[in-house]
Amino acid sequence: MKKLFISLAILLCSAAASAGVNTVDSLRADILSRVSGAVMPEATASILDFGAKGDGKKDCKKAFDKAMQRAARKGGLHLTVPAGTYYIAGPITLTDNVCLDLAEGATLLFSPDAKDYPMVSTGWEGTYLQNYSPMIYARGCRNVSIIGRGTIDGNAGETFAKWKPLQRPGLQRSRDMNHSETPVEERNFGEGWYLRPHHIQFYECEGVTVEGVKITNSPFWCLHLLKSSNIILRGIRYDAKLVNNDGIDPESSRDILIEDIHFNNGDDNIAIKSGRDNDGWRLGAPTENILIRNCRFKGLHAVVIGSEMSGGVRNIIVEDCGYAGYVKRGIYVKTNPDRGAFVENIYVRNVTLGEVEDLFYVTSKYAGEGLDNDKFTRIRGIHVDGLRCTKASGAALVLQGTAQEPVTDVTFDRVTVGEARTGISFSDTRNVRIDNSVIGTPAGVPTQVSAKDKIFER
Repeated sequence: MKKLFISLAILLCSAAASAGVNTVDSLRADILSRVSGAVMPEATASILDFGAKGDGKKDCKKAFDKAMQRAARKGGLHLTVPAGTYYIAGPITLTDNVCLDLAEGATLLFSPDAKDYPMVSTGWEGTYLQNYSPMIYARGCRNVSIIGRGTIDGNAGETFAKWKPLQRPGLQRSRDMNHSETPVEERNFGEGWYLRPHHIQFYECEGVTVEGVKITNSPFWCLHLLKSSNIILRGIRYDAKLVNNDGIDPESSRDILIEDIHFNNGDDNIAIKSGRDNDGWRLGAPTENILIRNCRFKGLHAVVIGSEMSGGVRNIIVEDCGYAGYVKRGIYVKTNPDRGAFVENIYVRNVTLGEVEDLFYVTSKYAGEGLDNDKFTRIRGIHVDGLRCTKASGAALVLQGTAQEPVTDVTFDRVTVGEARTGISFSDTRNVRIDNSVIGTPAGVPTQVSAKDKIFER
């Protein structure tokens, strides 16, 4: 009978492991079936045809506006930008069926003057409002793309990058309006409030591709996907180390492929969000179905979920990724009792980092905020298979739930950490399993008793 029980236990464990593989494989296939990106337009033109000049001096804003007007009339345009530096005193506002194709050696150099950017409908750290237009802005567009080997330079180092110490009143006002559910059309910011514009934003867009370009000197978040779907981000290169230069922020968006990205950012590389507090609950639009693969991380944190995630996050795969330099944390899930909603069905597979502070960190008590509130987040279904780092100066594996909503159904397999100050720290958790993992030096064959043990002297 004992032998039968052991055989049955082995069989059940094998079945569970196999089911996990099938689940992530099925999810990956499902995401890829949903993602095609932008359909490329047939009509072509050069930005030079509209009067632009790549000398870094002439203002090319009118040339880009004319190109977008033609695209709107003709039903689309593949707009090429030859090598050169194109100064643009204001935003490029994309229209349907536009491909912006930046040749190698082409640079879009944006004005650093806030007065050049009109007020538009946007979002700021999870709250919907009116603020300065992003430098490249698409609202309600279909089939829009930015491709090529050129550079998009926000030119923000001497202006927007210095606004953060001034933003507190505007930030607090935006959150107060969120919590009081002030009508969005009354949430007007802009001059005097110091909320920095995004570099590139796709808002309520469907069919988006960004591929190959270099992004640098962003005023705020680099690439913001807001309420958008069917997106391919591939081969983007970052050198964006100004304040809050997140690389990619999917927010209340779905069906996204992020692959072959080389990050070098002054904040999170990828930060997955779904709205803050009341705005997130009101909209109820989770961020879901994201495949992140073959990326190289360098910056603050590699992949983050939260903290603005009140619409929920689910069905995320991070696989076959490595590092280009230091990141403070590898995988980081952060929420608190202000946020509510859920984080579920997260898969991490074959991810290797170098030295970090914390390798894998899940917390329901982010920044110690909201601890007197009751909007607890449900975190469940996190599966890690193949996660490595050479050193964790802080902790290797951290799970921090709450008594009201423990972190549940988490599996770790093939986790390897060369050195860690804290190996494991779990609190308010349920159904957590660790297999085939080493934190520190692997144990070898147990030693035999010898004279040096001095066991009879104790």
